[in-house]
Amino acid sequence: MNFFKDFFKGIAIGAGAILPGISSGVLCVIFGIYETLLNCALNFFKNIKYNFKILFPIALGCFCGILLFGNILKYIFYAYPLQTKFVFIGLILGSIPELIKKACTKQTFKKQYLIYLTLSFLVGVSLVLLENHLNFASSVKEYSYPFIILCGFLMSAGVIIPGISSTLILMLLGIYDAYLVSVASLYLPLLIPLAIGLGIGSIICMKLIKFLLDNFHTQTFFCIIGFTIGSIFVLYPGISFNIDGIIGILSLILGLCISCLFE
Repeated sequence: MNFFKDFFKGIAIGAGAILPGISSGVLCVIFGIYETLLNCALNFFKNIKYNFKILFPIALGCFCGILLFGNILKYIFYAYPLQTKFVFIGLILGSIPELIKKACTKQTFKKQYLIYLTLSFLVGVSLVLLENHLNFASSVKEYSYPFIILCGFLMSAGVIIPGISSTLILMLLGIYDAYLVSVASLYLPLLIPLAIGLGIGSIICMKLIKFLLDNFHTQTFFCIIGFTIGSIFVLYPGISFNIDGIIGILSLILGLCISCLFE
């Protein structure tokens, strides 16, 4: 049961690497597995059997989410944007109480922690506004391998750090359209160097986040919560008092229920 549960979490996390505005890191936080994944990845060789058992179903789900279900998930996201976005908003809102509880496990709540939450929230909203003003590239271009590796390296920040969208980073670098086409067609000349850069960057980002969580656990977690709440604004489609509004509310409730289920 846990295997399939983690597998489906992995599919959602993999989708976060494809869908505009969705952060894979936020989804890991929502599902309550962010710190676990961080520790298992960084300490993999200390207990290979245990860490492999934790990481394998999620990694398999990510692989399927990106390569096998990528086009399906994109279709659902664009064919039913209202329902899909409100489900994700429900997932995020439903995870906030649990995140606050986790943030205060090592230290009692202090008012100054709200400063970290507010600042990260404002940064998250600023990134949303920036992403909304970016356009997709109109055609697939030719890129040098060093540049693609650099793109993967920078993309890792969006994969590891909750609230920062990897798609935003790829849009800023002008490679997002080529990335989508390459994923859909399994174009390895772009995917392999991108994966190399992503792997190197992910290790560095994970070590940085691990250091912050070990030494500034509560402050770091409140920053993560701020980024997470800020990511709602990239999803919010607006609401009207008609059948679409009712569908949106029902979808939000579904997202809340799914969030409670994963907790």
